[in-house]
Amino acid sequence: MNSLSSASSIAAVIVTHHRAELLQHSLRVVAEQTRPVQHIIVVDNGNEIRVKELLEDIAGDRGVYLPSQHNLGGGGGFAYGFLTALALGADAVWCADDDGRPEGPEVLANLLDCARRHQLDAVSPVVCTLEEPERLAFPLRRGLEWRRFRKELSDSKNPQGDVLMGIASLFNGALFSAQTLDRIGVPDLRLFIRGDEVEYHRRLVRSGQRFGTCLRTAYLHPDGAEEFKPILGGRMHTQYPDNEVKRFFTYRNRGYLMNQPGMRRLLPQEYARFAWFFLVQRRDITGFREWLRLHRKGRREHFARYGDIH
Repeated sequence: MNSLSSASSIAAVIVTHHRAELLQHSLRVVAEQTRPVQHIIVVDNGNEIRVKELLEDIAGDRGVYLPSQHNLGGGGGFAYGFLTALALGADAVWCADDDGRPEGPEVLANLLDCARRHQLDAVSPVVCTLEEPERLAFPLRRGLEWRRFRKELSDSKNPQGDVLMGIASLFNGALFSAQTLDRIGVPDLRLFIRGDEVEYHRRLVRSGQRFGTCLRTAYLHPDGAEEFKPILGGRMHTQYPDNEVKRFFTYRNRGYLMNQPGMRRLLPQEYARFAWFFLVQRRDITGFREWLRLHRKGRREHFARYGDIH
């Protein structure tokens, strides 16, 4: 029996920062699951009394409010929440965020059932857009083909049927066993935002854990496809977020990621893709130099926050 199959106490962990209006939607769906969670932990990076009151109103005695006077970001917030869940005796931890939510009250039950049938240590729902629940919030490439709709994930090339093995969107509705957290640790505070999920996925792969995406259930999230820009006629993509702060963390953290075991083989492709995007497609020499500068900072593990020495 795998560790998720025997989970009896489950803690949900939600990280938020100045988005109480959005948070309430996520909280309500998490609190109303047909397979109830024992703890609903909210890490409040904004340290707002309104968030505390919202949690008390919706979760009651199950609510665990963790205010932070220092913005821990997504990586640090989930680390704080995961450690709190383990300290409370949770057998499994279920992730959520403040701008997305499970698609309905059966999501957790479906994830547990999928984990039991496929002997998974961690399992994620399909992540779809809030505006169009059949469209993927983050397009998925399988070989040279891009899948943009939920129905495209279930086909003859998927022998497991209702699960994609070795693929998961980890902080949008993913469920981890406590034993898995023991083996891979908690997310990295230094990454703050952007890349923390990719780095956690890298650890899952290298640790030999069994994980996948359950195709029978979904997590709804704002559309994230816009910042992935096609190159070479759509055969490849690069990432270009819509503002300078997001680009700072995205490119700096990618530099760190590409220097880690299990990722280094992708470094030549990384240089080729971004050089083509900036120099050929955008003809933006200044943009390429900034990408290169931030990438080098990441490789050297220079993790100053945006604005500190920028």
